[in-house]
Amino acid sequence: QVQLVESGGGLVQAGGSLRLSCAASGRTFSNAAMGWFRRVPGKERDFVAAISWSIGSTNYADSVKGRFTISRDNAKKTVYLQMNSLKPEDTAVYYCASRPSGYYSGSYYPNDYAYWGQGTQVTVSS
Repeated sequence: QVQLVESGGGLVQAGGSLRLSCAASGRTFSNAAMGWFRRVPGKERDFVAAISWSIGSTNYADSVKGRFTISRDNAKKTVYLQMNSLKPEDTAVYYCASRPSGYYSGSYYPNDYAYWGQGTQVTVSS
């Protein structure tokens, strides 16, 4: 079992930066890929970024490439999302997610993730 708690959301002006953190509890954190997703009201949960377990290979949605960076610290059981050059369209609730233990590669699909945090609101003003 893995429990995930996001933090770091807030209100920021366009062009600004935020760093989201996702702290995990449970012994399977280091054996699974992690991802970040976001959702705006009335829409499906969208993929943002993912990172593999061991070599740290990453994947990004086209809309955030070059602006967002996902990273992880397995010793601290924490995954991060550094968000730079934020735009109003980045406004959403951001969720971190963990794949099941033993699934080492990231995925674009929410259904491939077994554990989810409660979400943290990011609001970007114009």
